[in-house]
Amino acid sequence: MSIRLIEQAQNILNTNFQSGGYTIPCKGLYPFQWKWDAGFIAIGYAHYDIEKAKTEINSLLSSQWLNGFIPHIVFHQESDTYFPGPDFHQAELNPLSNENYPSTGMTQPPVVGFTLEKMYHIAKDKKDILQFIQQNIDKVYTNHNYFYTNRDPKNEGLVYIYHNWESGTDNSPVWDDIWATMNPPEYKVERKDIKIIDPSERPTNREYDHYLYIIDIAKEHKYDDIKIAENSPFLVQDPLFNTLLIKSNQSLINLYKVLGGNEDKIKQLEEWQSKSINSFNNKLYNADLGAYVYYDLRNEKYINQISSSSFAPLYAGIPSKDQASKIVKTMLDKFGGENRYLCASFDPDSSRFNPKKYWRGPVWINMNWFLYYGLLDYGYVDLANNIKSDSIELITKAGFYEYFNPNKEVYKYENGGYGGSDFSWTAALYIDLINN
Repeated sequence: MSIRLIEQAQNILNTNFQSGGYTIPCKGLYPFQWKWDAGFIAIGYAHYDIEKAKTEINSLLSSQWLNGFIPHIVFHQESDTYFPGPDFHQAELNPLSNENYPSTGMTQPPVVGFTLEKMYHIAKDKKDILQFIQQNIDKVYTNHNYFYTNRDPKNEGLVYIYHNWESGTDNSPVWDDIWATMNPPEYKVERKDIKIIDPSERPTNREYDHYLYIIDIAKEHKYDDIKIAENSPFLVQDPLFNTLLIKSNQSLINLYKVLGGNEDKIKQLEEWQSKSINSFNNKLYNADLGAYVYYDLRNEKYINQISSSSFAPLYAGIPSKDQASKIVKTMLDKFGGENRYLCASFDPDSSRFNPKKYWRGPVWINMNWFLYYGLLDYGYVDLANNIKSDSIELITKAGFYEYFNPNKEVYKYENGGYGGSDFSWTAALYIDLINN
């Protein structure tokens, strides 16, 4: 354990904490509060400053809409270093949006449920943290109810995302098949990210055309989920997003049982769980690939690409033991090897793989964090520890970057850390891994 790195990680979080009571992912590149970042960040804070952890979650939940929706970015302040900002998103077009907090009209993976449970297990003062959970758990339940009520048009227990940014894996090669079905206009906009970060590490302008066009369609329909489901060219059942919803469902069940009462909510959550896990395994598991895949609801076809999201269901206990053994084999066969750090974000054997470009190949610490805990739960202790040690080694060699090159040879002649530096969730999850 490196005391210096722990102190550095804590310093990154403390420095990125804003006076408004939230933490930015990093300076310049991401100057606002992001939904799933906030969950990871709160877990890191919980190990050494539980009050900041609670403040982070309170700040995020304060942006919740009247229908239970929680946006993917909350624009707590103005900034000229990020596009698209609130003026482009225009979330206020939806009559149920939060009048007090400008935001986007899209969401991100639902992490707050399992974040609350992690905070409960980490916190030393159980009475205090349970009081905090009691004050907030119904807001998270309402968020889950929003998903199953508004984002599951076939009543399968599998919710859709309507934008690649909702997946969290923004420019994954998985989405290339969907972009091939679209021909959006060219947007004449000023990209702020490529002035801060090497453009070779970021999505292209043409990719951004697709992203902005989908937002314009959603705005045209005032962010109405029913109309988006009817009209968005991007409508996907994503294994990562649904995994984290299922994981958070179980955390809410566990926490409601600790709190006592709430039998009606527990019963509803258990019904969602049963349907969701059954549909997940029946629909999204590809036995030939030995991995979970994506379903394109708009075009009614599978996207049979393998990414780190394909293995994430381990984190929620979704696969059977037999399925788990097969996806572990797939991960090791395709993503492993002496010369690679686990786990690349996309299939290294694919022609679409790029070890340097955002979600098209680099290692992300949050994905490794899911795999670490999931593999432990299934008894793959040695492999879990390999992923943990790979994560720590990457941070030790490169620093607390946003993402990392999976190729070990690279680190002999250059820094393989990319994207934002002093990145909050990398620091936060390092703290959690070290403390586990």
